[in-house]
Amino acid sequence: MYDKEENVSSIVQGCEEDFNPEHCWSARAAVSMVLSSNSNGSSTGSTIGANCVRNNLDSGGSMFLKVYSITILLLDLLSLIVKVIFAILESIFQTFTGGAEKSVVNEIVLVTGTGHGIGKELAHQYASLGAIVVCWDINQEQNDETVQELRKIGCKAYGYKCDVADRDSVLALALKVKEEVGDVTILVNNAGIMPCHPLLQHNHQEIRKIFDINVLAHFWMLEAFLPSMIQNNRGHVVALSSMAGVMGLRNLVPYCASKYAVRGLMDALNEELREDARQIEVKFTSIFPFIVDTGLCKKPYTRFPFLLNFVPAKKAAKAIITAQRRNYSEVSIPGILLHLNSVLRLLPLKAAQHLKDFIDSGVDSDTT
Repeated sequence: MYDKEENVSSIVQGCEEDFNPEHCWSARAAVSMVLSSNSNGSSTGSTIGANCVRNNLDSGGSMFLKVYSITILLLDLLSLIVKVIFAILESIFQTFTGGAEKSVVNEIVLVTGTGHGIGKELAHQYASLGAIVVCWDINQEQNDETVQELRKIGCKAYGYKCDVADRDSVLALALKVKEEVGDVTILVNNAGIMPCHPLLQHNHQEIRKIFDINVLAHFWMLEAFLPSMIQNNRGHVVALSSMAGVMGLRNLVPYCASKYAVRGLMDALNEELREDARQIEVKFTSIFPFIVDTGLCKKPYTRFPFLLNFVPAKKAAKAIITAQRRNYSEVSIPGILLHLNSVLRLLPLKAAQHLKDFIDSGVDSDTT
């Protein structure tokens, strides 16, 4: 019995001095031997020796895990730095070169609000690029006019009347589109309304309508068309937010709130699918126009037209399609505005407000 304890003591000492793996494996065998002796009524000293071995093994293992964890953390940090530098260089390269534009030939593109303005221009330009265009609008007459214009020039176009704020109508019509045209591969949520007057001059019906069309309709459209994109592992969703969804503007409080919501929806959805283990190849693009000359905004004003001029619908549509074809995640119209807003966010609030007052652009109330 004493020989066993002397062996354990020797091995323990070896573990303590250099944490030699060979000693430690021997220690484990010795522990087993001592414990076996204990079961037959061995001395308390043997138990103490066994516990000592356990403690030394635990201490050495803990040190090894700490070293391992620190090594992994340093490697992760190095990998992060390389990825960030590469992403910055890639962004700079794309800024100057523009990047390649993917083809939309024979893609099924569904655009909402195609009866007039940006939606109508989007339908025409996508069709001219060889896409099959599905036109949705609540105004049957104007929508039919857009479809007929496209068909006259030999383009494939389909028109449907739909109130995008009505979930049941959206889901039912989506099934009809699938049967008659096919799976939608590019969805452009463009439809929206823009009442321009102070908050307290809005009634509750008007505020609810703003959110039904500008926000909830996006959810119904995604419910209808995103599942097939995920199943086919291809597709693109474009959502029109606004610069009013990036900064607050007077006479547009409910509208701003609705466009902030669209921005949050797209950011969160993009992250949700980016982190999905299935590696889903569905792209998302958010568009932030300032003021597009479509008649939606009744009384716009700007102090510096050369910087913040009212953009024609045709030019806005071209910028939107370019952003989608280049897989940009977000684009403002004009393009400088998102960068300008990022700079403003770095300034103290009062300094940013002074600069905003100097630029002096926005909308007047449509009730005066």
